[in-house]
Amino acid sequence: MASTAQVTSTAPPPAGRRAGLDLGVLVLSLLLVAAVAVSGALINAGETDGWYAEADKPPATPPGWLFGPVWSILYTSMAVAAWLVWRSSGFTGARTALGLYAVQLALNAAWTPVFFGAERLFVGLVIVLALDLAILATAGAFRRHSRTAALLLVPYLAWTLFATYLNAGVAALN
Repeated sequence: MASTAQVTSTAPPPAGRRAGLDLGVLVLSLLLVAAVAVSGALINAGETDGWYAEADKPPATPPGWLFGPVWSILYTSMAVAAWLVWRSSGFTGARTALGLYAVQLALNAAWTPVFFGAERLFVGLVIVLALDLAILATAGAFRRHSRTAALLLVPYLAWTLFATYLNAGVAALN
């Protein structure tokens, strides 16, 4: 008698299909961070001339024009890092790492409307402190899947730590 057990292939998909999937996940990753970036930019758009322009700021506050280019680079690096982790281990294999990535991205998205929109400076500080920890945890989890992915988050962590200093300074001075 012939067995009716179903055999599943563990072989990787053909190169063309894998390349298409790789590109699709990279685009999805880029679109996800772009959505966070655009929502933050829309919320923050009027604030550069609003209350924040008039607020007292701590020493070493960079000019407003610098934030857009820096965040563009950081968001791109974040998206590529997440993609590298997915490429290394897939969604299932990297569930914890990608889950932490989603948490830090949600905290990132939450900060702008709280700080700039609602002008809740100390609540913003709590969010950005949580974001610092979430990025650190994400980088550690990414490291288990891709050293490059973890390293791509280092500038993001450094900038967010700097943003924590700025948030704390603005909160203390205003």
